[in-house]
Amino acid sequence: MTSFAQHNFANQKALIRVDFNVPLDKQTLAITDDTRMTAAVPTIKKILNDGGSVILMSHLGRPKDGPEDKYSLRHIVNHLIKLLDGATVKFANDCIGEEAIEKAAHLQVGEVLLLENLRFYKEEEKGDADFAKKLAALGDVWINDAFGTAHRAHASTAVIAQFFAPEKRFFGLLMDAEVAAAEKVLHKSEKPFTAIIGGAKVSDKILIIENLLERATDIIIGGGMAYTFMKAQGGHIGKSLCEEDRLDMALSVLAKAEAKGVNIHLPSDSVIADNFSNDANTSTAPSNNIPDGWMGLDIGAMACQQFTNVLHRSKTILWNGPMGVFEMSHFQHGTKAIATAVAEATTNGAFSLVGGGDSVAAVNQFGYNDKVSYVSTGGGALLEYFEGKQLPGIAAVNS
Repeated sequence: MTSFAQHNFANQKALIRVDFNVPLDKQTLAITDDTRMTAAVPTIKKILNDGGSVILMSHLGRPKDGPEDKYSLRHIVNHLIKLLDGATVKFANDCIGEEAIEKAAHLQVGEVLLLENLRFYKEEEKGDADFAKKLAALGDVWINDAFGTAHRAHASTAVIAQFFAPEKRFFGLLMDAEVAAAEKVLHKSEKPFTAIIGGAKVSDKILIIENLLERATDIIIGGGMAYTFMKAQGGHIGKSLCEEDRLDMALSVLAKAEAKGVNIHLPSDSVIADNFSNDANTSTAPSNNIPDGWMGLDIGAMACQQFTNVLHRSKTILWNGPMGVFEMSHFQHGTKAIATAVAEATTNGAFSLVGGGDSVAAVNQFGYNDKVSYVSTGGGALLEYFEGKQLPGIAAVNS
């Protein structure tokens, strides 16, 4: 692997795997959040400024049986032109085949070619080598700048590497920044190091929690998964979310944490509701003593203060997962309080990394995305990185 920043791409066609899997409005097909596209712009502009040209490949959504108009990348072309300050952006109605070959061959310096959705071909997700070879033939160098798909061994994210010499494979600027931020938290964290882990299920987050037991000083657990821990300890959780088959696992995590001297922080109180609805009747209760017929949908005021105190004394913070059902306005206070506390800790010198779709949505929604150290574009990829797994999209560039 050669350093992207030092390389001169003059007169080279750079084939870049980007993550343009952006949400589109169901009716208008307009982009509702362009974070992932914006994140790729510095890499694209660097190549264009060097005097090179760019061929972009990405997936969008989860098409099941070949091309579907709602998943066509042509819907994002006009926005891409705006992000690239009016650069010429051409579109190929296929990612392989005659049109793609023709348009790639005639691409001029300073121009961009966007290929149609890779996942219109089953071969992409299968990691098919022949499909990868056809993609590789379009460019002189290959750049992986799609951290969001780095945990997938797909044709365009990993298999394609074999068709480029090591000196012609690169991480883009986004991938470099993602890996640097994750490495800083995982291997170079300043203590106290607090990990905030939220979300619905213990089973989704058990591997990351167990890996963090080796590194963190404090782990804050919120969201629906907190009630599995409460019930495991003999608490009464009403009809709150609970994974009955994970109670022993929750107790095991608590025992391991105690043995390693890691502080596990569970919410002392909860905002409870008699129904899973923003219009439900609400009240508050200790998180381990929720009445029958009621469920915890957010952390309470005492838990907010409890967690804020932990975060204010932290030097490194990782946040993955919300504290409650923050999509509903009556149950977003806890997640907002955490976002505020992370931003305040960052202002006071902590390094904070926010990753995972819901956490990123929360810092964006509450206006804190520029008040934390780094907002990751990778959900599943970041999770697997912190679980200690090797990501195929990273290994492919480095191999």
